[in-house]
Amino acid sequence: MITIYDIAKKASVSAMTVSKVINHTGRISSATRERVQQVIDELGYIPNSNARSLVLQRTQMLSLLITDITNPFYTTLARGAEDAAHLRGYRLLFGNSDEDYKKEKDYVDAILSTRVDGVLFAPAGDRSLQHLKQLQERHIPFVFLDRTVPGITSDIIAGDSLEGAIELIRYLVQLGHRRIALVNGSSEVSTARLREEGYIAGLREAGADIDPELVLRTGYRDFSDEEGLDQLLSQPDQPTAIFAANNMLAIGVIRLLRKRGLRVPEDISVVCFDDLDLASAFDPFLTVAAQPAYDFGFQGVQMLIDRIEGKAPSEAQTVILPSELRIRASATAPREQK
Repeated sequence: MITIYDIAKKASVSAMTVSKVINHTGRISSATRERVQQVIDELGYIPNSNARSLVLQRTQMLSLLITDITNPFYTTLARGAEDAAHLRGYRLLFGNSDEDYKKEKDYVDAILSTRVDGVLFAPAGDRSLQHLKQLQERHIPFVFLDRTVPGITSDIIAGDSLEGAIELIRYLVQLGHRRIALVNGSSEVSTARLREEGYIAGLREAGADIDPELVLRTGYRDFSDEEGLDQLLSQPDQPTAIFAANNMLAIGVIRLLRKRGLRVPEDISVVCFDDLDLASAFDPFLTVAAQPAYDFGFQGVQMLIDRIEGKAPSEAQTVILPSELRIRASATAPREQK
């Protein structure tokens, strides 16, 4: 195994000089740095990450903990995070909680034992508070991704869930819809609360009735609540449109509607938060409030590393990324107005 002493001997420098070149510390002439680096390359030396972390007091590792890797939003977000980490010389460890608090805790325990420098965290919900407090107690910085948790102040990269929901409802109202149902995530999740708030605000803006019977709260993951959907559809004044609070819910809703012989949008319109990326490029269908998922990950890592390296402001930062209304084929005017 090649050591820094082998490199020092061949480059005719001290082991301390080699260490400074490897760790990018101290003042060394460019000629000496180039000579040492050339020997490192010739010998194929790979630095010992544990030893390096002792010198820098950092592991150069970050953790990305999200809630559902099957959701294209998080897949694209993870791509952005990995790209930014690589550019800044960090490695990224990945975890997927499936919106399960127990699984999330297991990942947080693993994060603590791994000694990562910081965490990009999309919490499962409000009960993630205890897990986040563990990170705070160990002085491990973290950045919230889209979701927040009451009782915790931290840097956050968030989407505009409130305004995006208002825009979707406003568009449905412009088409002539007044009976609009909401299929939402759990009320324990901050984005679900904001999207429901936007749903209500959009209906109020239009002077439409707000009917609690048209709101179905479930998880953000794959939607399969047939009984809940049947209750929405069996209202005396049936909804003519459904606002699904994310793309996975929308896919499940459309699948169950088709199972019941209902066509989208001919019989009922459907809109949602978040796009489907590649699927939309080949066969654009869903009208969505699209969030810049890649930017969530990329900017989140940049913010986190700045915090780790002492380059961030002392106060926690909040960056709000706007959504974009993308009008496609899944929504049209109600049948009675055609």
